[in-house]
Amino acid sequence: MRVNWISLSTNKHHHIIVKLAVVVLLLGLAFRLFVAHYKGFASELESPVSEKVQVRAPYVEPPVLVGISENEDHIHLDVITEKCDLFKGDWIPNPSGPSYTNESCPWIENHQNCMKNGRPDFGYLYWKWKPHDCQLPRFNAERFLELMRSKTWALIGDSISRNHAQSLLCMLSTVEQPVQIHQDVDSKSKRWYFQSYNLTISNIWSPFLVKAAIFEDINGVSTAEVQLHLDKLDKKWLDIYSSLDYMIISTGKWFLKAAVYHENDVIVGCHLCPGKNLIELGFEYAYKKTLHYVMDFIKTSKYKGLIFFRTSTPDHFENGEWHNGGTCPKTIPAKEGEVKIKDLNRILRNIELEEFEKTFAKVSHNEVNLKLLDFTNLLLSRPDGHPGPYRQFQPYSKNKTAIVQNDCLHWCIPGPIDFWNDVIMEIVVNS
Repeated sequence: MRVNWISLSTNKHHHIIVKLAVVVLLLGLAFRLFVAHYKGFASELESPVSEKVQVRAPYVEPPVLVGISENEDHIHLDVITEKCDLFKGDWIPNPSGPSYTNESCPWIENHQNCMKNGRPDFGYLYWKWKPHDCQLPRFNAERFLELMRSKTWALIGDSISRNHAQSLLCMLSTVEQPVQIHQDVDSKSKRWYFQSYNLTISNIWSPFLVKAAIFEDINGVSTAEVQLHLDKLDKKWLDIYSSLDYMIISTGKWFLKAAVYHENDVIVGCHLCPGKNLIELGFEYAYKKTLHYVMDFIKTSKYKGLIFFRTSTPDHFENGEWHNGGTCPKTIPAKEGEVKIKDLNRILRNIELEEFEKTFAKVSHNEVNLKLLDFTNLLLSRPDGHPGPYRQFQPYSKNKTAIVQNDCLHWCIPGPIDFWNDVIMEIVVNS
C-alpha cells in the first residue's frame, strides 16, 4: 500500500493556512474592540458630563437703572468727585430701597410713620436723588459716626427739622441705636447720645428762631395770635449755640400764621389780626427782620463750628390747604417742570436766599463757616413723599370714604427726606 505523501503534505499545509487566517482575524477584531474602548474612555475623560445634561449659567435680570455706574453708590468718601450743584438733579429708580424700615427704627413719630399707618403703596421708597453731571455717594452711617466722634449736632427749627432729625437717627441707628437722654415738657425738643462714638444729636424746637409765645395744639389749631419778638433770639438754641460743633438752622412756614409783632418790647404791628387796631405789616416784614437779626448774630459770633442754613420746604397740597381739605394723592415723582413752586413758598425762599447771600459775603472775614442747604428743587418734584391721610393710623379702616386730615407738608419716614443726609455728608466730608 502506497501512501500519497504529496496529498498529505498539501492537506497539512492548507490546515496551517486556515489556522493562521483565523488567528489574524481574531487579532484584528480584538484590536478594533480595544481601540473603540480606548476612544470611549478618552472621551469620558475629556467630558464627564453626559450629552443629555446641559449646564447653563444662571440668568441675572439687569437692574432698571439707566446710565448709572454700577459702583456709583460705593464711591470712597475721601475722593472729591466732580464739582457740581448737589441741589440740582433728578430722582432716578433705586431698586435697593431705603437702608431701614419703620420696624428697624424706633425713632419715627406716628404722624410720619406712613408704613405703620397703612399707606398701601410702596413705590415712593424706590427712588434716589442724582445731581446733574456728578455722582453723589449714599449716606455711610458708619463713616459718619466715625467722623463725628466726640462731636455735638443740633437741628434747630420747626417740625420739618424734627422730621429730618428722625430721618438722620434712623439712618445712624443701622450701626448703633442711640439713647434718648433729654426731652422738654412738651416732648418737642429732644437729645440723643451715641455712646460708642460719644456723639450727641439734639433737635431744638424753635419754629421762629426768635422769642415767641404760641397758642396752638398738635393739629395746628390756634386759640390766639402768636406773640413774636423780632429782636430777641430764642434762648432754647441761643444758650447752647457756642457748645455745638455742627448745626442746621431753619424756619419758614410759621411766619404765615396770625401774629402780633414786638420790637424793643413794643408792639409795632401784626399779620392777620383784624379788629386789633394794629398796623398790618405782613409776614414778609417779620421774616426779613427775623432772618436779618439771626444772620447778623451768626456773622459776628466768631463761631468755630459748621453752620448750615436750610431753606424752607415746599408743600404739595391740592384743592385746598392744611386747614381746608387739601390733599396730596400722587404716588410717583413729578416730571421736571410739572410742579411749580407756590407763590408763598417762593416768597419765603427768596427772602431766605437774599439774607443768606448778604451774610455769606461777610462771614468769611469773621472766619465763620456758613453753608446753604437749599432742598427746594430736590423736594419740589416729590409730591408722592408726604403722609397725606396716613398721618393717622389706618384712616379708612372704618369708613373707606371718610374725610380725614391730610399732611402734604411733612415727609414719610423712610422717604425722600433721607436723601438730605446724603447731601449733608458729602458737604461735611469735603469741607
